[in-house]
Parts: sequence; structure tokens; C-alpha cells
Amino acid sequence: MVHKKHFGVYGVAYANGHLLCIKKKIGPYKNRFDLPGGSQKESEGLTETLVREIMEETGYGVSNYGHSRCYDVFVEDNSTDDIIHHIFVLYTIKVIKKYDKLPELTHETNDSAGPIWVEISDLTAENISPLVARVLETCSRMKHYLMLKKYKNWIISKD
Repeated sequence: MVHKKHFGVYGVAYANGHLLCIKKKIGPYKNRFDLPGGSQKESEGLTETLVREIMEETGYGVSNYGHSRCYDVFVEDNSTDDIIHHIFVLYTIKVIKKYDKLPELTHETNDSAGPIWVEISDLTAENISPLVARVLETCSRMKHYLMLKKYKNWIISKD
């Protein structure tokens, strides 16, 4: 059994009930919807990685980013018993269309089959990466917290 560690920076873009995803071509999340993003290059800041990776994997430019947060997951590969500790920083992003096709990469393989806006209701445990699962878990908790609550018979104490 091999323990691997991976760190990446990813973007979360929502529009009209859809999440911006990429379909993975290779790796442990192959054939699943994943968030656009990836590994830092040497001497690259988090937001530089974010902007570069979004462009490389989707052809979109990042027009705005914010709400950074960090998560980690342990992913066990059932074919090898390897464990990947995936640590990831997420940014909520807004994107703008830049290119109609993905840019050519010179010294690396692009693991993205391109961008796809997936309706949230079409994302299932069988077709998503752990990163997307984490985003969906967070969103469902946020919806619960943002629901209207009524506090009846509220008593204001007198000082």
C-alpha cells in the first residue's frame, strides 16, 4: 500500500443551477466530473495557479474570485489499495469565455476533456470526484442554514 499526497487549487463556478466541471480523462477520477484546477508550479501563488489551471482545463478566464476555503479527503484506490491524501483549496469564481478549444500544454498532459456545465441534480456519487462531493455537501448544509426560520413568542429580556 502506497500513501500519496496531492495538493491543488480549484474553482467553483455556479450559473443557473449548473456547476462548471471538467470530465477527467486520466487519474483516480477518470470519467468523473471534477472541478477545474490543479497543482501549483514552482514559485506560483494560489490565485496564479487558480487562473492558469482554469484557463488550461476549460478555456475560460477568471473574471472574479473569492471565498477561499481548504478541505482534504482520503481516497482509497480499490484496484491498488493506494491511498491519496488530496488537500485542496477552493475559490468561488466567475468565468468568462476566452477560447473555443483548450490551449496546448507543452510539458504536461491535460487531464481535462474540456468544460461542461452540469445541472446540480445530475451530479451523483457515481459520476463525481470527491472534490465535487465536498462542494455539494457544503452547499446542502448552506441551504439548510439559509432557510427561513421563524422564532415565535420571542421574549426580549429587560435589563
